[in-house]
Amino acid sequence: MSHIAVERNRRRQMNEHLRVLRSLTPSFYIKRGDQASIIGGVIEFIKELHQVLQCLESKKRRNSLSPSPGPSPRPLQPSPQPDSPFGVESFKELGACCNSPVADVEAKLSGSNVILRTISRRIPGQIVKIINVLEKLSFEILHLNISSMEDTVLYSFVIKIGLECKISMEELALEVQQSFCSDTVFVKDII
Repeated sequence: MSHIAVERNRRRQMNEHLRVLRSLTPSFYIKRGDQASIIGGVIEFIKELHQVLQCLESKKRRNSLSPSPGPSPRPLQPSPQPDSPFGVESFKELGACCNSPVADVEAKLSGSNVILRTISRRIPGQIVKIINVLEKLSFEILHLNISSMEDTVLYSFVIKIGLECKISMEELALEVQQSFCSDTVFVKDII
């Protein structure tokens, strides 16, 4: 086969794959018909599906757990990064989880930012309570993503650590977890 025929076949296959991707992705994820927009839209759709999967798994976990007396933070185990070019131990995220029958809270240190996730049933005004907690603790919200399915909602924050911030990941997870209670009490106010 000549080089021209091979290239023509490759382009035909790429166009066919892009058509399939476009047909499998809801139209509001794809802004234009060019290749970059299609691939970008598919990536966003897959991220959204991944978050929905996490919500469903958390909901299943909460439904199977018996009620506990209250939330207690626990450190996260560093997760291995199998596709890291620098080896398994090259990048570790420090963090904590604080789970209860009401909500699951996870806080991970990632570079100079914190990735905070909460999964719970839909509670009116809860996002405002979480934002108030973060601002009181001197965090700056860089990004917020809200995903919901039925009565479950996932809030994903990327927050910048403020200069005045003197709180551990365990304390942060507990503070956010406590915001799910009707009366928010801050650990720093007690100490």
